[in-house]
Amino acid sequence: MKTRDLLVVVCFVTLLAAASRAASPLSAPVSFDVVQHKAFNFFWNQTNPNTGLTNDRAHNIGPIDAKNDVASIASTGYALAALPIGVTHGWITKRQGYVRALTTLRFFDTQEPNVHGFYYHFVNAKTGARVWNCEVSSIDTALLIMGARVAGDYWPGTAVQTLADRLTERVDWRWMETDGGTKSLETAPSMGWYPDKGFIAVRWQGYNEGIYLYWLALGSKTHAIPAAAWDKWDVATAKVEGVTVPGGPNPLFMAEMASGFVNLKGMRDRAGRDWWSLWQNAVLADRAYCLRNPDHFATYAQNFWGVNANDMAPPTGYGAGRPVSGGNDGTSSPTAMLASIIYTPKLAAQALANLSSKHSAQLYGVYGFSNAFNVDKHWYDKDVIGIDLGMMLLAIEDRRSGMIWNLMHSDATIQRGLLKAGFHATGN
Repeated sequence: MKTRDLLVVVCFVTLLAAASRAASPLSAPVSFDVVQHKAFNFFWNQTNPNTGLTNDRAHNIGPIDAKNDVASIASTGYALAALPIGVTHGWITKRQGYVRALTTLRFFDTQEPNVHGFYYHFVNAKTGARVWNCEVSSIDTALLIMGARVAGDYWPGTAVQTLADRLTERVDWRWMETDGGTKSLETAPSMGWYPDKGFIAVRWQGYNEGIYLYWLALGSKTHAIPAAAWDKWDVATAKVEGVTVPGGPNPLFMAEMASGFVNLKGMRDRAGRDWWSLWQNAVLADRAYCLRNPDHFATYAQNFWGVNANDMAPPTGYGAGRPVSGGNDGTSSPTAMLASIIYTPKLAAQALANLSSKHSAQLYGVYGFSNAFNVDKHWYDKDVIGIDLGMMLLAIEDRRSGMIWNLMHSDATIQRGLLKAGFHATGN
Protein backbone atom coordinates (compact mmCIF):
# COMPACT_ATOMS: atom_id res chain seq x y z
CA MET A 1 0.00 0.00 0.00
CA LYS A 2 1.29 3.45 -0.91
CA THR A 3 2.17 5.84 1.89
CA ARG A 4 -0.53 8.29 0.79
CA ASP A 5 -3.18 5.54 0.75
CA LEU A 6 -2.08 4.36 4.18
CA LEU A 7 -2.47 7.86 5.55
CA VAL A 8 -5.96 8.05 4.10
CA VAL A 9 -6.93 4.78 5.79
CA VAL A 10 -5.46 5.88 9.12
CA CYS A 11 -7.32 9.20 8.95
CA PHE A 12 -10.55 7.42 8.06
CA VAL A 13 -10.21 4.98 10.95
CA THR A 14 -9.42 7.86 13.30
CA LEU A 15 -12.54 9.72 12.18
CA LEU A 16 -14.67 6.60 12.63
CA ALA A 17 -13.31 6.13 16.14
CA ALA A 18 -14.03 9.77 17.00
CA ALA A 19 -17.54 9.49 15.61
CA SER A 20 -18.11 6.30 17.60
CA ARG A 21 -16.98 8.01 20.79
CA ALA A 22 -19.26 10.99 20.10
CA ALA A 23 -22.24 8.69 19.54
CA SER A 24 -21.65 6.53 22.62
CA PRO A 25 -23.68 7.06 25.79
CA LEU A 26 -21.80 8.63 28.64
CA SER A 27 -20.25 6.13 31.01
CA ALA A 28 -21.27 8.22 34.01
CA PRO A 29 -23.74 11.07 34.58
CA VAL A 30 -22.45 14.50 33.64
CA SER A 31 -21.86 16.79 36.61
CA PHE A 32 -23.22 20.30 36.94
CA ASP A 33 -19.57 21.46 37.02
CA VAL A 34 -19.02 20.10 33.53
CA VAL A 35 -22.35 21.37 32.20
CA GLN A 36 -21.58 24.83 33.54
CA HIS A 37 -18.05 24.85 32.12
CA LYS A 38 -19.26 23.81 28.67
CA ALA A 39 -21.91 26.52 28.73
CA PHE A 40 -19.26 29.08 29.64
CA ASN A 41 -17.14 27.86 26.73
CA PHE A 42 -19.96 28.78 24.37
CA PHE A 43 -19.83 32.39 25.50
CA TRP A 44 -16.04 32.51 25.37
CA ASN A 45 -15.61 30.75 22.02
CA GLN A 46 -18.64 32.17 20.25
CA THR A 47 -17.83 35.80 21.01
CA ASN A 48 -16.01 37.84 18.39
CA PRO A 49 -12.81 39.03 20.12
CA ASN A 50 -12.76 42.31 18.20
CA THR A 51 -16.35 43.44 18.83
CA GLY A 52 -17.36 41.43 21.90
CA LEU A 53 -20.59 40.41 20.14
CA THR A 54 -21.77 36.87 20.92
CA ASN A 55 -23.42 34.54 18.45
CA ASP A 56 -27.09 33.83 18.95
CA ARG A 57 -26.54 30.09 18.53
CA ALA A 58 -23.93 27.53 17.49
CA HIS A 59 -23.63 23.95 16.28
CA ASN A 60 -23.23 21.59 19.21
CA ILE A 61 -23.27 18.26 17.38
CA GLY A 62 -21.41 17.80 14.13
CA PRO A 63 -19.14 20.16 12.18
CA ILE A 64 -18.57 23.74 13.30
CA ASP A 65 -20.48 26.29 11.25
CA ALA A 66 -17.70 28.58 10.04
CA LYS A 67 -20.24 30.96 8.48
CA ASN A 68 -22.09 31.58 11.73
CA ASP A 69 -21.81 35.32 12.31
CA VAL A 70 -25.27 36.35 13.58
CA ALA A 71 -25.00 37.68 17.12
CA SER A 72 -27.79 38.65 19.45
CA ILE A 73 -27.54 41.41 22.01
CA ALA A 74 -29.27 39.17 24.57
CA SER A 75 -26.66 36.44 24.10
CA THR A 76 -24.00 39.15 24.44
CA GLY A 77 -25.56 40.23 27.74
CA TYR A 78 -25.26 36.69 29.06
CA ALA A 79 -21.67 36.56 27.83
CA LEU A 80 -20.88 39.61 29.96
CA ALA A 81 -22.54 38.00 33.00
CA ALA A 82 -20.62 34.78 32.32
CA LEU A 83 -17.19 36.44 32.60
CA PRO A 84 -17.09 36.69 36.43
CA ILE A 85 -18.17 33.03 36.60
CA GLY A 86 -15.34 32.00 34.29
CA VAL A 87 -12.82 33.98 36.33
CA THR A 88 -14.01 32.54 39.64
CA HIS A 89 -13.67 28.96 38.41
CA GLY A 90 -10.28 29.57 36.81
CA TRP A 91 -11.50 28.93 33.25
CA ILE A 92 -10.05 32.30 32.25
CA THR A 93 -7.85 34.77 34.07
CA LYS A 94 -9.26 37.90 35.62
CA ARG A 95 -7.26 39.92 33.08
CA GLN A 96 -8.79 37.97 30.19
CA GLY A 97 -12.28 38.53 31.55
CA TYR A 98 -11.69 42.23 32.06
CA VAL A 99 -10.32 42.75 28.55
CA ARG A 100 -13.28 40.91 27.00
CA ALA A 101 -15.78 42.94 29.04
CA LEU A 102 -14.03 46.19 28.16
CA THR A 103 -13.94 45.31 24.45
CA THR A 104 -17.66 44.52 24.45
CA LEU A 105 -18.78 47.60 26.33
CA ARG A 106 -16.54 49.93 24.33
CA PHE A 107 -18.01 48.59 21.11
CA PHE A 108 -21.57 49.21 22.33
CA ASP A 109 -20.59 52.62 23.61
CA THR A 110 -18.92 53.93 20.47
CA GLN A 111 -19.72 51.72 17.46
CA GLU A 112 -22.89 49.67 17.81
CA PRO A 113 -25.88 51.65 16.42
CA ASN A 114 -28.55 52.45 18.99
CA VAL A 115 -31.88 54.26 19.02
CA HIS A 116 -32.46 56.16 22.28
CA GLY A 117 -30.08 53.68 23.93
CA PHE A 118 -31.85 50.58 22.59
CA TYR A 119 -30.10 48.14 20.26
CA TYR A 120 -31.14 45.95 17.36
CA HIS A 121 -32.01 42.39 18.34
CA PHE A 122 -29.76 40.59 15.83
CA VAL A 123 -26.51 42.00 14.43
CA ASN A 124 -23.48 40.85 12.49
CA ALA A 125 -20.91 39.62 15.00
CA LYS A 126 -18.02 41.04 13.01
CA THR A 127 -19.41 44.49 12.22
CA GLY A 128 -22.40 45.12 14.50
CA ALA A 129 -24.64 45.84 11.51
CA ARG A 130 -28.35 45.07 11.80
CA VAL A 131 -29.41 41.78 10.19
CA TRP A 132 -32.73 40.23 9.12
CA ASN A 133 -34.47 43.64 9.24
CA CYS A 134 -34.97 42.98 12.94
CA GLU A 135 -36.44 45.32 15.53
CA VAL A 136 -34.83 47.56 18.09
CA SER A 137 -35.65 45.31 21.04
CA SER A 138 -36.54 46.49 24.52
CA ILE A 139 -36.30 43.09 26.23
CA ASP A 140 -33.05 42.09 24.54
CA THR A 141 -31.54 45.47 25.36
CA ALA A 142 -32.60 44.80 28.96
CA LEU A 143 -30.71 41.49 28.96
CA LEU A 144 -27.66 43.25 27.54
CA ILE A 145 -27.81 45.86 30.29
CA MET A 146 -28.30 43.22 33.00
CA GLY A 147 -25.12 41.52 31.82
CA ALA A 148 -23.30 44.84 31.66
CA ARG A 149 -24.29 45.59 35.23
CA VAL A 150 -23.02 42.21 36.41
CA ALA A 151 -19.65 42.88 34.77
CA GLY A 152 -19.54 46.45 36.05
CA ASP A 153 -20.26 45.38 39.61
CA TYR A 154 -17.61 42.65 39.39
CA TRP A 155 -14.98 45.19 38.31
CA PRO A 156 -15.97 48.24 40.40
CA GLY A 157 -14.16 51.52 39.95
CA THR A 158 -12.86 50.54 36.52
CA ALA A 159 -13.60 51.54 32.95
CA VAL A 160 -15.87 48.48 32.73
CA GLN A 161 -18.13 49.85 35.44
CA THR A 162 -18.03 53.35 33.96
CA LEU A 163 -19.12 52.03 30.57
CA ALA A 164 -21.79 49.76 32.10
CA ASP A 165 -23.25 52.79 33.88
CA ARG A 166 -23.09 54.88 30.72
CA LEU A 167 -24.96 52.28 28.67
CA THR A 168 -27.53 51.86 31.46
CA GLU A 169 -28.19 55.59 31.70
CA ARG A 170 -28.41 55.99 27.92
CA VAL A 171 -31.48 53.74 27.64
CA ASP A 172 -34.52 56.01 27.30
CA TRP A 173 -37.23 53.93 28.92
CA ARG A 174 -39.70 56.81 28.77
CA TRP A 175 -39.35 56.93 25.00
CA MET A 176 -40.13 53.20 24.77
CA GLU A 177 -43.00 53.47 27.26
CA THR A 178 -44.71 56.44 25.63
CA ASP A 179 -44.11 55.49 21.97
CA GLY A 180 -41.94 58.52 21.52
CA GLY A 181 -44.10 60.81 23.66
CA THR A 182 -47.50 59.90 22.23
CA LYS A 183 -48.77 57.78 25.14
CA SER A 184 -49.09 58.03 28.91
CA LEU A 185 -46.07 57.43 31.13
CA GLU A 186 -48.15 54.87 33.00
CA THR A 187 -48.53 52.46 30.09
CA ALA A 188 -46.41 49.35 29.65
CA PRO A 189 -43.23 49.69 27.54
CA SER A 190 -43.45 48.58 23.92
CA MET A 191 -41.67 45.40 22.87
CA GLY A 192 -39.65 47.36 20.34
CA TRP A 193 -39.38 49.70 17.38
CA TYR A 194 -38.76 49.41 13.63
CA PRO A 195 -37.23 52.25 11.64
CA ASP A 196 -39.84 51.82 8.89
CA LYS A 197 -42.90 50.79 10.92
CA GLY A 198 -42.45 52.51 14.27
CA PHE A 199 -43.31 51.04 17.67
CA ILE A 200 -44.53 47.48 18.12
CA ALA A 201 -48.14 47.51 19.29
CA VAL A 202 -47.62 44.59 21.70
CA ARG A 203 -46.42 45.77 25.09
CA TRP A 204 -44.83 44.27 28.20
CA GLN A 205 -48.04 43.64 30.08
CA GLY A 206 -49.57 40.50 31.52
CA TYR A 207 -47.35 37.63 32.60
CA ASN A 208 -44.05 37.34 30.73
CA GLU A 209 -40.30 37.37 31.35
CA GLY A 210 -40.16 41.17 31.41
CA ILE A 211 -39.79 41.70 35.15
CA TYR A 212 -36.07 42.55 34.82
CA LEU A 213 -36.98 45.11 32.15
CA TYR A 214 -39.21 46.80 34.71
CA TRP A 215 -36.46 46.77 37.35
CA LEU A 216 -34.12 48.58 34.98
CA ALA A 217 -36.78 51.01 33.76
CA LEU A 218 -37.92 51.85 37.30
CA GLY A 219 -34.35 52.14 38.59
CA SER A 220 -32.92 54.30 35.81
CA LYS A 221 -31.16 57.46 37.01
CA THR A 222 -31.86 59.32 33.78
CA HIS A 223 -35.05 58.03 32.12
CA ALA A 224 -37.01 56.22 34.82
CA ILE A 225 -40.63 55.28 34.36
CA PRO A 226 -43.01 56.05 37.25
CA ALA A 227 -43.90 53.56 39.97
CA ALA A 228 -47.47 53.61 38.66
CA ALA A 229 -46.31 51.60 35.64
CA TRP A 230 -45.43 48.72 37.97
CA ASP A 231 -48.76 48.97 39.74
CA LYS A 232 -50.56 48.70 36.40
CA TRP A 233 -48.54 45.64 35.41
CA ASP A 234 -51.36 43.19 35.99
CA VAL A 235 -50.24 39.59 36.42
CA ALA A 236 -53.11 37.25 37.18
CA THR A 237 -52.57 33.87 38.81
CA ALA A 238 -54.10 30.54 37.88
CA LYS A 239 -54.17 26.96 39.09
CA VAL A 240 -52.09 24.60 36.98
CA GLU A 241 -51.63 20.99 38.03
CA GLY A 242 -52.99 21.88 41.45
CA VAL A 243 -50.60 24.74 42.27
CA THR A 244 -50.85 28.51 41.86
CA VAL A 245 -48.70 29.89 39.05
CA PRO A 246 -48.36 33.31 37.41
CA GLY A 247 -50.45 33.75 34.28
CA GLY A 248 -51.31 30.11 33.68
CA PRO A 249 -49.46 27.37 31.78
CA ASN A 250 -46.52 29.09 30.06
CA PRO A 251 -43.04 28.33 28.69
CA LEU A 252 -40.71 27.64 31.58
CA PHE A 253 -38.10 30.29 30.77
CA MET A 254 -40.54 32.94 32.00
CA ALA A 255 -40.08 31.55 35.51
CA GLU A 256 -36.33 31.01 35.30
CA MET A 257 -34.74 33.91 33.45
CA ALA A 258 -35.05 36.76 35.96
CA SER A 259 -34.24 34.62 39.00
CA GLY A 260 -30.74 34.00 37.66
CA PHE A 261 -30.00 37.69 38.24
CA VAL A 262 -31.95 38.58 41.39
CA ASN A 263 -32.89 36.48 44.40
CA LEU A 264 -36.47 37.24 45.40
CA LYS A 265 -36.82 34.42 47.90
CA GLY A 266 -38.55 35.71 51.03
CA MET A 267 -39.69 38.91 49.32
CA ARG A 268 -42.95 40.35 48.00
CA ASP A 269 -43.66 43.36 45.86
CA ARG A 270 -46.07 46.19 46.67
CA ALA A 271 -48.97 44.18 45.26
CA GLY A 272 -48.17 41.33 47.65
CA ARG A 273 -46.90 39.02 44.92
CA ASP A 274 -44.47 36.32 46.04
CA TRP A 275 -42.63 35.86 42.77
CA TRP A 276 -40.24 33.24 44.06
CA SER A 277 -43.04 30.90 45.14
CA LEU A 278 -45.02 31.51 41.97
CA TRP A 279 -41.99 30.75 39.79
CA GLN A 280 -41.14 27.66 41.81
CA ASN A 281 -44.71 26.48 41.36
CA ALA A 282 -44.40 27.02 37.61
CA VAL A 283 -41.49 24.54 37.60
CA LEU A 284 -43.45 22.03 39.68
CA ALA A 285 -46.52 22.42 37.47
CA ASP A 286 -44.49 21.90 34.30
CA ARG A 287 -42.99 18.69 35.61
CA ALA A 288 -46.31 17.44 37.01
CA TYR A 289 -48.03 17.99 33.67
CA CYS A 290 -45.30 16.13 31.79
CA LEU A 291 -45.34 13.20 34.21
CA ARG A 292 -49.14 13.03 33.98
CA ASN A 293 -48.63 13.11 30.22
CA PRO A 294 -52.26 13.45 29.08
CA ASP A 295 -51.34 13.30 25.39
CA HIS A 296 -49.12 10.21 25.80
CA PHE A 297 -45.90 11.64 24.42
CA ALA A 298 -42.90 9.29 24.45
CA THR A 299 -40.60 12.12 25.59
CA TYR A 300 -42.54 12.70 28.79
CA ALA A 301 -43.01 8.95 29.31
CA GLN A 302 -39.23 8.83 29.82
CA ASN A 303 -39.60 11.26 32.75
CA PHE A 304 -38.45 14.30 30.80
CA TRP A 305 -40.18 17.66 31.16
CA GLY A 306 -39.24 21.30 30.52
CA VAL A 307 -41.89 22.70 28.17
CA ASN A 308 -40.25 25.85 26.93
CA ALA A 309 -39.51 28.26 24.09
CA ASN A 310 -36.89 26.45 22.02
CA ASP A 311 -36.03 24.81 18.74
CA MET A 312 -38.60 22.28 17.52
CA ALA A 313 -38.57 19.53 14.94
CA PRO A 314 -38.88 20.61 11.30
CA PRO A 315 -40.84 22.14 9.78
CA THR A 316 -41.79 24.09 12.92
CA GLY A 317 -38.41 25.61 13.74
CA TYR A 318 -38.17 27.84 16.81
CA GLY A 319 -41.39 27.98 18.84
CA ALA A 320 -42.91 28.04 22.30
CA GLY A 321 -44.83 25.31 24.06
CA ARG A 322 -47.16 25.44 27.04
CA PRO A 323 -47.63 22.68 29.65
CA VAL A 324 -51.27 22.00 28.86
CA SER A 325 -52.95 19.44 26.63
CA GLY A 326 -52.81 20.71 23.07
CA GLY A 327 -50.24 23.36 23.94
CA ASN A 328 -47.10 21.41 23.03
CA ASP A 329 -45.87 18.56 20.84
CA GLY A 330 -43.82 16.59 23.35
CA THR A 331 -40.60 18.56 22.94
CA SER A 332 -38.34 18.85 25.99
CA SER A 333 -35.78 21.56 26.78
CA PRO A 334 -32.66 20.38 28.68
CA THR A 335 -31.73 23.91 29.74
CA ALA A 336 -35.20 24.49 31.21
CA MET A 337 -34.90 21.33 33.29
CA LEU A 338 -31.37 22.13 34.46
CA ALA A 339 -32.03 25.84 35.17
CA SER A 340 -34.67 24.70 37.68
CA ILE A 341 -31.74 23.97 40.02
CA ILE A 342 -32.49 27.32 41.67
CA TYR A 343 -35.94 26.18 42.79
CA THR A 344 -35.79 22.38 42.75
CA PRO A 345 -32.18 21.16 42.94
CA LYS A 346 -33.11 17.50 43.39
CA LEU A 347 -35.38 17.51 40.35
CA ALA A 348 -32.68 19.23 38.30
CA ALA A 349 -30.13 16.62 39.39
CA GLN A 350 -32.52 13.83 38.42
CA ALA A 351 -33.04 15.45 35.03
CA LEU A 352 -29.29 15.71 34.45
CA ALA A 353 -28.80 12.03 35.31
CA ASN A 354 -31.70 11.10 33.04
CA LEU A 355 -30.28 13.10 30.14
CA SER A 356 -26.85 11.53 30.66
CA SER A 357 -28.12 7.96 30.69
CA LYS A 358 -30.74 8.08 27.95
CA HIS A 359 -29.89 10.62 25.28
CA SER A 360 -26.28 11.72 25.63
CA ALA A 361 -25.37 9.99 22.37
CA GLN A 362 -27.79 12.20 20.45
CA LEU A 363 -27.63 15.42 22.49
CA TYR A 364 -24.29 15.83 24.27
CA GLY A 365 -21.74 17.88 22.39
CA VAL A 366 -19.08 20.54 22.62
CA TYR A 367 -21.28 22.94 24.61
CA GLY A 368 -23.18 20.37 26.67
CA PHE A 369 -26.70 19.23 25.89
CA SER A 370 -28.33 20.59 22.76
CA ASN A 371 -31.27 22.95 22.89
CA ALA A 372 -34.20 20.51 22.61
CA PHE A 373 -35.34 17.04 21.61
CA ASN A 374 -38.49 15.10 20.81
CA VAL A 375 -38.49 11.31 21.19
CA ASP A 376 -41.86 10.94 19.45
CA LYS A 377 -40.49 12.60 16.31
CA HIS A 378 -37.04 10.99 16.58
CA TRP A 379 -35.60 14.49 16.52
CA TYR A 380 -32.56 15.70 18.46
CA ASP A 381 -31.41 19.28 17.99
CA LYS A 382 -27.82 19.83 16.88
CA ASP A 383 -27.64 23.45 18.08
CA VAL A 384 -27.38 25.33 21.34
CA ILE A 385 -28.88 28.78 21.88
CA GLY A 386 -27.06 31.47 23.84
CA ILE A 387 -29.86 32.82 25.98
CA ASP A 388 -30.87 29.34 27.13
CA LEU A 389 -27.30 28.39 28.02
CA GLY A 390 -26.92 31.72 29.80
CA MET A 391 -30.06 31.23 31.87
CA MET A 392 -28.82 27.79 32.92
CA LEU A 393 -25.25 28.97 33.57
CA LEU A 394 -26.37 31.70 35.97
CA ALA A 395 -28.82 29.38 37.72
CA ILE A 396 -26.14 26.80 38.44
CA GLU A 397 -23.74 29.43 39.76
CA ASP A 398 -26.37 30.97 42.02
CA ARG A 399 -27.15 27.57 43.50
CA ARG A 400 -23.43 26.92 44.01
CA SER A 401 -22.18 30.29 45.28
CA GLY A 402 -24.86 32.98 44.91
CA MET A 403 -22.33 35.09 43.00
CA ILE A 404 -24.70 36.81 40.56
CA TRP A 405 -27.29 37.32 43.29
CA ASN A 406 -24.67 38.93 45.52
CA LEU A 407 -23.51 41.29 42.79
CA MET A 408 -27.07 42.38 42.01
CA HIS A 409 -27.87 42.76 45.69
CA SER A 410 -25.48 45.71 45.78
CA ASP A 411 -26.30 47.08 42.31
CA ALA A 412 -27.64 50.62 42.61
CA THR A 413 -29.89 50.53 39.53
CA ILE A 414 -31.49 47.18 40.35
CA GLN A 415 -31.99 48.08 44.00
CA ARG A 416 -33.68 51.37 43.05
CA GLY A 417 -35.97 49.42 40.74
CA LEU A 418 -36.87 46.88 43.40
CA LEU A 419 -37.51 49.61 45.94
CA LYS A 420 -39.71 51.54 43.52
CA ALA A 421 -41.75 48.37 42.92
CA GLY A 422 -42.21 48.03 46.66
CA PHE A 423 -40.22 44.82 47.16
CA HIS A 424 -39.72 44.06 50.83
CA ALA A 425 -38.62 41.13 52.96
CA THR A 426 -41.34 38.97 54.45
CA GLY A 427 -39.18 36.75 56.61
CA ASN A 428 -40.26 33.49 55.00
